[in-house]
Amino acid sequence: MNQKTLTIMEYGRIKQAIQGYLVSAAGQHELAQLQPTADSQKLQRWLDESQDGADIYRLESGIPLPKLDDIRPHLKRLALEAVLNGLELAQISRVLWTTSAVVKFFDQLAEKQLTLRLLNREVRELVTLPDVTRRLRTSLEGDGHLTDDASPELRQIRQHIAQTAAAIRESMDQYTRGKDAKYLSETIVTIRDDRYVIPVRAEYKQHFGGIVHDQSASGQTLFIEPQAVVSLNNRLRQNQMDERHEEQRILAELTALLAPYQDEILRNAEILGHLDFINAKARYAHQIKATEPKLSLTNQVNLRQARHPLIDPKKVVANDIAIGKDYKTIIVTGPNTGGKTITLKTLALVQLMGQSGLFIPANENSVIGVFDDIFADIGDEQSIEQSLSTFSGHMENIVSILKQADERSLVIIDELGAGTDPQEGAALAIAILDQMGTLGSYVMVSTHYPELKAYGYNRPETINASMEFDAESLQPTYRLLIGIPGRSNALDIAARLGMPSQVVAAARGLTNQDSQDLNAMISDLTEQKRRADSHAAKLESQLTEATELHDQLQTQFDQYQHQKDQLMLDAKREANRIVDESRKRANQIISDLRKKQLAAGKSVVKEDELIAAQGALNALQQDTGLKKNKVLRREKAKHTFKKGDSVLVKSYGQTGVLMQQLDEQHWEVQLGILKMKIATTDLEKAADPAKSKQQPRASIRRTGSNGMSPTLDLRGHRYEEAMAEVDRYIDSALLAGYPSVTIIHGKGTGALRKGVTDYLKRSKRVKSFGFSPANAGGDGSTIVRLQ
Repeated sequence: MNQKTLTIMEYGRIKQAIQGYLVSAAGQHELAQLQPTADSQKLQRWLDESQDGADIYRLESGIPLPKLDDIRPHLKRLALEAVLNGLELAQISRVLWTTSAVVKFFDQLAEKQLTLRLLNREVRELVTLPDVTRRLRTSLEGDGHLTDDASPELRQIRQHIAQTAAAIRESMDQYTRGKDAKYLSETIVTIRDDRYVIPVRAEYKQHFGGIVHDQSASGQTLFIEPQAVVSLNNRLRQNQMDERHEEQRILAELTALLAPYQDEILRNAEILGHLDFINAKARYAHQIKATEPKLSLTNQVNLRQARHPLIDPKKVVANDIAIGKDYKTIIVTGPNTGGKTITLKTLALVQLMGQSGLFIPANENSVIGVFDDIFADIGDEQSIEQSLSTFSGHMENIVSILKQADERSLVIIDELGAGTDPQEGAALAIAILDQMGTLGSYVMVSTHYPELKAYGYNRPETINASMEFDAESLQPTYRLLIGIPGRSNALDIAARLGMPSQVVAAARGLTNQDSQDLNAMISDLTEQKRRADSHAAKLESQLTEATELHDQLQTQFDQYQHQKDQLMLDAKREANRIVDESRKRANQIISDLRKKQLAAGKSVVKEDELIAAQGALNALQQDTGLKKNKVLRREKAKHTFKKGDSVLVKSYGQTGVLMQQLDEQHWEVQLGILKMKIATTDLEKAADPAKSKQQPRASIRRTGSNGMSPTLDLRGHRYEEAMAEVDRYIDSALLAGYPSVTIIHGKGTGALRKGVTDYLKRSKRVKSFGFSPANAGGDGSTIVRLQ
C-alpha cells in the first residue's frame, strides 16, 4: 500500500489509538507490522477475527489477558543453553499460565454456546503444559523471586537464615539497649559487608573486640562487628552462600524443564499476542462505535453515515459516500471551509481501516472495496529546498499517481489543478480526469473550477457533488450532496454582510449570463433536494409514529385476547365445577336406583339408558386446554387407533377396548358388558391397565447459589477477620458450584494480599489462582479456581 497515502491520511494515529489497549509485547509487535492488504481472503479472515473479538467484548468484556513481556530474547538464551534468571523464568511462567487460562476461557464460551467464526480454531493451537506451569508457578513469584516451595532444601536453608538472623539481632540488642549503649554513636544495628555491625565511638573501639568493617567520614565512628557475634555472622554468611547455590541449582533445573518446549512456548506467546491485538481492535471499535464492513470484490463502495475517526464524535458530521456502482468518479465543487477535504479524507481513511481488518466508523451494512492501492494528493506540497511551487509539488504527485494507478486503484485528489492560471488549470484537470477514466481508476476529487461541473454532468460514470451551504445562516453544514454541483455564494454572502447593493449589482453584471444561469439552476436543485430531504424526514417521522401506534394497538389487542381467554377459562372451570357436582349427585341417584331394582327383583330403567344419561351429563364438561398449544395438537395427531387398544370414551367417562373399526369415523367399543358405536373424535388412548407401572426414577439436582456473589471484597477488613471471611467464602462457593471466584484485597501495604495468597497456597480446595488482568484490577484482586 502507498506509504505516502498512509502518512497523509494519518493512518499512524489510528494505530496509536489501538496501541493504548494492548497489554503484550507480541501484540505491540503485530500492531507495528499492520498494513492494509489487497488479499481478499486474508482481509475476510481479519474481519472475522475482529467480529469474534467484538462478540467476546460485548458478552465478556474481552479475552482475559494480563500484561505479558517479550520472551523472545529469553528463548534465544535458552536455545544457547544459558541458565535463565528468576525474572526471565517468571515472565515465561506468566505466558504458560495465561495459555491455560485462555484455553479454559474459550471452553467456557463453548459451554455458553457462543458461536465464533475463527478464534475457536486458532485457540486450539495453544499448547498447555500443566506440569511445567504448575512447577514454575509454585517456584517463582511474579518478580522472579524464588519461593520457599521451590525446594525442601531451600525452605530449610531460609529457615536457618531466619533463625541465625534472629539470634544476631537478639545479641545486638544487648549492646543497643544495655549498659554498653553509652559507647555507641547511635543505638542502632546496621550492616556493612553483608554483616551485622554497631556504630561505636572511636575512643571505645577496643571495648567490644571483634572486627572493624568501616568508619564514618569524620572518623569519629567505627562500624564494628562485636566478637560475640562473629561466629553467628559467619554462620549467617555460610547460610546465605548455601541459599545462593541452591537458588542457582533450582534456576538451572527450571531452565532445563523448559528446554524441550521452546517452539511451543514461542508459538503460545505469538497466539496470545494475536488475541491481545484482537482484544485491542474490539475495544477501539467499541470506543468509536464502529461496525463490521462488508466486502465488495467489484469495489462497489457504499459507506452509510461514515465519520472521520480522528474528529471529536460530538463535532463530526456523518455522510453517505458511494462510488463504484453507478459512477466511478466524484467531482466535489464548492467554496472553501465547506468540508470537502475532510470528506475526501474520510473515504480514504475508512477504506484503509477496512482493508486493515478494522471495523469502520460507519453504520451497519456499509460496504468497502478491496483496492490494490490507494493514492492521495492532499495539502500544500511546496518545498523551498526543492525549489518547487505549490502547483509543481501537486503535479509531481499526480504524475507519479498516473504512472502507478490502474482499474483497481482508488485516487483521492484535493484541489485538482489549483495553483496556476484558472483557465489552464481547469483544462489540465479535465485532461487528468480523462486519463484516470481511461485507466479505469476510482476517483474522488475536489475543485473550485466551474468548468468541471459541466464535465461531471457530461462524462459517463462521473457525477457531481458538493458540500451543503445554509444560505440563511451563511454557514456550511458539512453534509455531502451527491448529484448536485457546488455553487458560488460570494455575492449572496457579500450582500447579507452589508455590501452596498450597487456594488453587488455591478458584480452580478460583470458575471456572464451562463454562470448566473448555472448558479440559479444549482440553487434550484439544492432547494429541491432540501425539500425532498425534509419530506423524507417527515415521512420517516410519520412511519415511526404509525409503527409505534401499531405496536401499541397490537399490545392492547393481545391483552384483550388474553383477558377474553382468561374469562372464558374461568367460565369453563365454573361450569365444570357445576357439572362435577351434578355428576356426583347423578351417580348417587343411579346407585340408589340400582339398589332398589335389586331389592325389587325387576329392572325399571335399562342399563344402556343409564349409560346414555351419564354420557349426556359428561358431554357438558368443558375443555380448558389451550387452543393454541401446538405441541398438544401434534401429540393428539399422532394418536392412531388399532384393534385391542384401551381407549377413554370422553362423553361417557368410561374406559373400554376397541373391537373393530366400523368406518372412517366410528369404532365398535366394548364398555363393560355393552358394545357401542362410538365416533373416533370421542375417543382418546388410555393407559393399558395390564402393563406394570413404571418404577419411579431418582434425580439429582445441584442446589443453586441462592444469590451468592462470585466476588468477595475484603477491603477495609482487619487481617484476622479477613482470613476467616475467606475461609467461609470458599466453603460457600464450593457448595454453590462456582468454578471460580474473585477475591478483592486491594493493594495497600500488601498484608491482605500476602495473607490471601498464603491461605490459597495451603488450601486443598483451590485448584489454581492468580492476579486479575491489568484491565480488571491487576494485583489488587485474585481470581481463584476451585476443585
